[in-house]
Amino acid sequence: MCPRRRRKIAHLFFATIVVYYCQEIAAFPTKFPPVPELRQHRGWQWSAALCQSLGDGDGNLDDDDNNNNKDTPQVVLKQAASQLTSNFQRSLLFSIGMTLAGATLGPFLDTYHSAFGVLHYEHPITAALWSSAEEHPALITAWWVPELFGLAGFLIGWLYIALDAGLSPSSIRPSVPKILGGISLFTFQYWFSGVLVAMGVDRVTILNIMSTMAAMGFVALDGTLAGLVTSTATALGGPLIEICLLSLSQAGMLGENGYAYTDLGETGFFPLWICPVYFLGGPANGNLARGLWNAISDRLGIPAEVPSSTVVDCKVCRNTRTVPCPNCDGTGDYIAMGGRRISCTACRGRGFVICRDCFTTYGDDPYDIEAIREKMSRMPD
Repeated sequence: MCPRRRRKIAHLFFATIVVYYCQEIAAFPTKFPPVPELRQHRGWQWSAALCQSLGDGDGNLDDDDNNNNKDTPQVVLKQAASQLTSNFQRSLLFSIGMTLAGATLGPFLDTYHSAFGVLHYEHPITAALWSSAEEHPALITAWWVPELFGLAGFLIGWLYIALDAGLSPSSIRPSVPKILGGISLFTFQYWFSGVLVAMGVDRVTILNIMSTMAAMGFVALDGTLAGLVTSTATALGGPLIEICLLSLSQAGMLGENGYAYTDLGETGFFPLWICPVYFLGGPANGNLARGLWNAISDRLGIPAEVPSSTVVDCKVCRNTRTVPCPNCDGTGDYIAMGGRRISCTACRGRGFVICRDCFTTYGDDPYDIEAIREKMSRMPD
């Protein structure tokens, strides 16, 4: 097997390892001091102070009776900001996981561009790792590359979570195959762009190919407004950061750790095809962020988020999301024939069931029985 193919297979395997340790972080049983919650017991009830700050002075979210302003930028930003403070333990574990994912996988992706001559470091840090062939190292990087990719993972992850809270009608839960597929496609795009450069393909053709891959990947893996905003910001912000780094390298301010692109391209710093490569990093990091966020939330017993533009005020359950079981009148059992006391099968002996009056308000699927049972199992007795 040729060194480049061996490197590709190893890097795809490494993507699997990243997802694995993110799941391990989600399961980490550390306890932290309690932080005041924005929402309370069972129902994720909005605090009066937050409703007041979003509203028109009387606690209502809207300035008119038609509820036409529920998705204003102010409401979206307030809801997004609430994700940062709603649970300290979840926020900390999520931040650590996304930072480690970016810092670990990023340098190996960047190695493709070094190996195929897209860019070169003045004095790179190299490591053969899984082979003894020093002429084909598996890692070619500089000391600041892991930190930069770690910061990118942190920022992209939080942008997805914050914007999902403000723009998505319900919690987004990508499957593990979808998460791995996104990381693999992003890895393949990095590799393929390097292959095209090594083959001598002109930069316009590479731009068209990378743009097509980025667009198709986004539609297949994401397709949300939150994802589009974040991916666009990544496609613009990533190159801008590179311009700063390349300028520092040209000025000698990075010392022996500078770098440069072999083809300065249309910008005078790099070819424009690097932008769609950054763009596809949005869905790859975003679905990983969503998966990690959901895993941590489930581990901590935090219910799914209420739709961003909805303030729940259920008169039936008083925002607890539960009502007494109609089969056993809330007792958890009943007297069967022969005077035998039987545990209620409808509520499984708990005495309450989920409130149907506000069920769809939370963005839940009324036909997903397993999800309903899982949600009920996390509600305290």
